[in-house]
Amino acid sequence: MSRIGNHRLLGMLGATVLAVGTVAAAVAPANASASASATHSKTPSNIKNVCATAKPGFDRCFAQARTDVKEPAHIGHAAGLNAAATTLPAGFGPADLHSAYKLPTTGGANQTVAIVDAGDDPTAEADLAVYRSTYGLSACTTANGCFTKVNEQGKTTPVPADQGWGVEIALDLDMVSAACPQCKILLVEADQATGDDLGKSVDTAVSLGATEVSNSYGATESSVTPADAAYYTHPGVAIVASSGDSGYGIPAEPAVFSSVISVGGTSLTKATNARGWTESAWQGAGSGCSAWVDKPSWQTDANCPGRMVSDVSADADPQTGPAIYVTDTPDLEGLPSGWNVVGGTSASSPFIAGVIALAGNPAKYNNASAFYAPGAKAGLNDVVSGNNVTFQDCGGDYQCNAVTGYDGPTGLGTPNGISAF
Repeated sequence: MSRIGNHRLLGMLGATVLAVGTVAAAVAPANASASASATHSKTPSNIKNVCATAKPGFDRCFAQARTDVKEPAHIGHAAGLNAAATTLPAGFGPADLHSAYKLPTTGGANQTVAIVDAGDDPTAEADLAVYRSTYGLSACTTANGCFTKVNEQGKTTPVPADQGWGVEIALDLDMVSAACPQCKILLVEADQATGDDLGKSVDTAVSLGATEVSNSYGATESSVTPADAAYYTHPGVAIVASSGDSGYGIPAEPAVFSSVISVGGTSLTKATNARGWTESAWQGAGSGCSAWVDKPSWQTDANCPGRMVSDVSADADPQTGPAIYVTDTPDLEGLPSGWNVVGGTSASSPFIAGVIALAGNPAKYNNASAFYAPGAKAGLNDVVSGNNVTFQDCGGDYQCNAVTGYDGPTGLGTPNGISAF
């Protein structure tokens, strides 16, 4: 594969950005964007990154939690809440998300959605049970065959050490459940958050029969990116990945691979319009033009000669995020055990994987090309406002601004039913 030339340098960041800056970006270490966020962060004060800055060679999860939501003590498993309860947790629940995206309540019973994460969450199944019972969803357990947890090698034991991804794991499980309550769920826990361990876990998920695989993590693309593509290339299985949580800039892998459905993010708000909801681009949603992955033939946006991130999107703003239930929170000072509101494209990726499963056509997604077909347009809500200018600006271009048609932060839009899926 060819490396970047002068024409790609201009296309990547627009005429307003110096080419020399793009060269440096293209060879940045895996933790470059995380390092930048330490000095230029626009993250609101009530938002906490679930995963810490990653060391070189490691990936970081993209979940973000609100620290200002303190749920009443009576909300939780002990209260025996269900969908008819008068007091539900703060944050959007499954009914809200199905309303916003016009999703059917049945479907996907023959689908297995895998989520790949780093380390063990010892309370994953128990926490999932609380989430599902609270919202009136059917039980999804090891005993009834709906839930399976395995290690990187595909075995139930031994489990890896806890890597501090408990909130991320709970978010993934809950968002798949919200989108597709009848789907089976496979949790694959990598030994640690290295690119190889996570990639091998994707291979394991596919070998165990996953029809969709969601990956809510990433590292800034670099010269090693092309070598990692094989882990995320599984024809007949929909591989989905979060676009990131640092706004416009250097894209993240695995979202940048052409075999992956890259999921951006929106801010979702209830409204009095005909839809009942409004959406705008979430400022943290990752987008960018690849310096290392060539442009696929089915992606035709004008100002990026490489692979452009993202393809589609869903709610990801933690300020308008979903409720999740998690008790494995020892590494998150100030985040209570129990109900929390969590977002990031770590929420939108497993949700979109669940929507694909709900529609039941994973073989359509050897790549994201099906979303770019003219016939898919009616099945997507085009998001036309907002931007993801968090650390860098793209000079008013679609790469960082939501516009009519395709744009980087939200891709081609959000689900409008399942006809596009």
